[in-house]
Amino acid sequence: MGLKQLNKNNILFILSILMLLIYTNGVNAEGYYADVDISVDTSGFVTITGTTNYPDLLTDSTEIYSSKDQSFWLLNITKNEVFSNYIYTITFPKGTSINYIKSEGTFRIGGHEEHLIIDGFAENNNLSVIVQYQIDKYDEGSVSNALNMNLGLIITISLFIILFIVVYFKYPDKKKSSEMFEDDMLKGLNQRQKDIMNILINNSAPLTQSDIQREIGIPKASVSRNIQRLEFKGLIEKEQTGMSNLIRLKEK
Repeated sequence: MGLKQLNKNNILFILSILMLLIYTNGVNAEGYYADVDISVDTSGFVTITGTTNYPDLLTDSTEIYSSKDQSFWLLNITKNEVFSNYIYTITFPKGTSINYIKSEGTFRIGGHEEHLIIDGFAENNNLSVIVQYQIDKYDEGSVSNALNMNLGLIITISLFIILFIVVYFKYPDKKKSSEMFEDDMLKGLNQRQKDIMNILINNSAPLTQSDIQREIGIPKASVSRNIQRLEFKGLIEKEQTGMSNLIRLKEK
């Protein structure tokens, strides 16, 4: 009878340990999140900025995530731990072309000012982004062709520039001043925050958080975190209307 009781106690003890391990792993997995901007330069150096509670993910100019084989570069950012949610934006140098990409969750490839950009996000998954890419060589022929423009066109352009400068300094351009003010507002913001600011700038009426989330197409938690940061920086303000918060640019 004592032996049976001992075996029963051992089994209960082992089951308790297993349940504790499963619970601990579940808590750790659910606790990780990331909302990051990843920048890759022509030499393969990677800079990661943004918000995350994963240790040592944010970094400045590191080579640990990239390698090169002849003309092919490989970007590999992989973390084996499970993230409850993560979102990323990768910006590549000008002239980049992608040969292969593998990423958990969903992603899309776009561009901005000749830079190739990948946006992606996932929930309850490993953080894993693998991209093989190439960077085109600088085309010296285009410079040569530009220098060989005919003289008449050069003179015309020069006269136009002179006329523009004279008019610009004589009659200040209010629209230009407004654009410069908007550029100053966006300095020091990450890509998500810039997207939110641009949406508010381009809409004359205040928007709800749901409106902004639909425009950007990212998780609600990420939108909420970035709106809180913009409010803390004094760039936006909220107005309670019924069950919703209206969000607008803060008047200066």
